[in-house]
Amino acid sequence: MSGLALVTGATGFVGAAVARALLRRGERVRVFVRPSSDRRNLADLDVETALGDLEDEPSLRAAVAGCDSVFHVAADYRLWVRDPPAMMRANIDGTRLLMRSAMAAGIARIVYTSSVAVLGHGDGGGADETAPSTVADMIGPYKRSKFLAEAELRRMVAEEGLRAAIVNPSTPVGPGDVKPTPTGRMIVAAATGRMPAYVDTGLNVVHVDDVAEGHLLARDKGRVGERYILGGENLTLAEILTAIARIVGRKPPRVQLPRRALYPVAVVAEAWGRVTGREPLATIDGLRMARDRMWYRSDRAERELGYRHRPAELAFLDAVRWFRDAGYLG
Repeated sequence: MSGLALVTGATGFVGAAVARALLRRGERVRVFVRPSSDRRNLADLDVETALGDLEDEPSLRAAVAGCDSVFHVAADYRLWVRDPPAMMRANIDGTRLLMRSAMAAGIARIVYTSSVAVLGHGDGGGADETAPSTVADMIGPYKRSKFLAEAELRRMVAEEGLRAAIVNPSTPVGPGDVKPTPTGRMIVAAATGRMPAYVDTGLNVVHVDDVAEGHLLARDKGRVGERYILGGENLTLAEILTAIARIVGRKPPRVQLPRRALYPVAVVAEAWGRVTGREPLATIDGLRMARDRMWYRSDRAERELGYRHRPAELAFLDAVRWFRDAGYLG
């Protein structure tokens, strides 16, 4: 495939990985970025740049012009925000405007990056794409915004003829997490010995480059309107912290705390975040989410797309190496 692909969110963690995957295939890439965006993830990439904002329709129309595929990866991904309505506008209204711009340009190969956060929870083996959920199940503005954005996209597929496939990444880990994401911040804290205890929860961990390859497979083979979980290994938080400790040569934390004991810490951390504007490491919504093990399975993506993932251990190795080289580990 030799056409021009537009990637939104390419300055971010997953978006940059998608751009790199496209370039490895020899495809031309245009990235859609805000003028104020941190562009470290684009420094060594041979890409075109389109400036704009997801809420600015003229800039979206200019960005999609001449493209034959679109990867909408951009999202405001934070577990705590001082201004939830702004997150809703970016994640929901921005998605709608971009999809309409793409349809007007006649683009028929679109991949929308949703999240496993919009899915319900399954049995011990992990949930699949059919796990039921409602907006009332969504904890916090990020989950609500992604649930409503995906619902709007599915409506556009059914009612307006939008030709888009949906990918639902689990918890990406690996190089290029410049922000870093909430998971990246946890890895940095664990690698530097600032996470002496843990709660009983679990995550599905996947290498960010496997998620990126899954995006390309969804564009090339995915069914319109279908969901595809792009996941990896289901691990408890204790197993995750033990793996990171082993990589950096530290002792893993041995103390398991009840979630209730951390709520006062989260309250104080959020109050301080409102003063400083910085996202707190512990949040009330994060603790509420930790009630369930967020485990998933990628059977449909493996069966229909040929998706594969590497062991989580390799994702942790690449993440720690990148954080160390980038100076995050001090």
